Amino acid sequence: MTHARHRSSLAIALLLACWCLPEARAQTPDAVLPTSAATAAASPDAHAPSPPAEPASDAGKLTLDQQVRWLSRAARSGMLAQMQDAELVALFESLDPLTLPRYLKQGPNGYPSYEFTLVRRERIRGVWPDKPDHMLVRLSRDPLRIYAKWLPGGAHAGQELIYDDSKRPDQVYGHLGGLLGVVPLWASLNGPLARTQSNHSVRDLGVEYITRQFLAEGQKFADAGVTRASRIEVKTIEGARVVAFTYETPTGQPEFYAKKEILGLDLRRPYFRSVESFDNDGNIFESIVFQTILPKTFDDLTFDPHSPEYRF
Repeated sequence: MTHARHRSSLAIALLLACWCLPEARAQTPDAVLPTSAATAAASPDAHAPSPPAEPASDAGKLTLDQQVRWLSRAARSGMLAQMQDAELVALFESLDPLTLPRYLKQGPNGYPSYEFTLVRRERIRGVWPDKPDHMLVRLSRDPLRIYAKWLPGGAHAGQELIYDDSKRPDQVYGHLGGLLGVVPLWASLNGPLARTQSNHSVRDLGVEYITRQFLAEGQKFADAGVTRASRIEVKTIEGARVVAFTYETPTGQPEFYAKKEILGLDLRRPYFRSVESFDNDGNIFESIVFQTILPKTFDDLTFDPHSPEYRF
């Protein structure tokens, strides 16, 4: 019985470390990713402005600052979402290369608190998983607090974890799924067992992370002579229609996070809904898709292991 309990505790510790290693990519201060308190309890379409006066065919003729304002207004008004695929491709091909990063940096890239579902795969120790993780995440900022649950149908279904930067910034609390995996345990945020399920920290959850890394890599792209996406197309991924930008670097890893990345821009908000990253041999090693993103206001019970909704 003692050995069985020890094996169970070790397995739980492996889970809790799954999102708990130091960030793998270069960091950009969170300050460049503004969020708007006004969006905390509103729907993404609340207080939408009217579409810009200039037609999409003339947007590329505007100055850089005007293009950024035009793009923001077109997205918030719903104009981008209503455009045909060919129109969207022509629009973004006509814009200044700096318009997209400035639009993203201007934000808001996320919400002060929101709930989202995502589907993700990562290549761990050279192995690409047969089944993706399907997750529900509730996230609130200032302080950063996170609840995550692995949903049925995906890998590691039934797992749960909670992170609260205001209480234990260096630890997470959680448990495995299944009938025998419900004994919760605290584990180090940056512990030695971190690479069991992910190459990222629990703090990397959320749409802001992808945008932050895109902006962090931007100067390196420019220094390498990569100022424009090599391909722009419209895709529907996991139900999310996005404008997909393919960026490919001349040298790849380790100078860059990836040799090639395909980033899917949301059509209503300044953040990426999806990312696919490829290594120097052309093999995909990471895929993240945000299926749903819903701003919400949470109470303290949301991030409390004693919530009756959870299985801690």
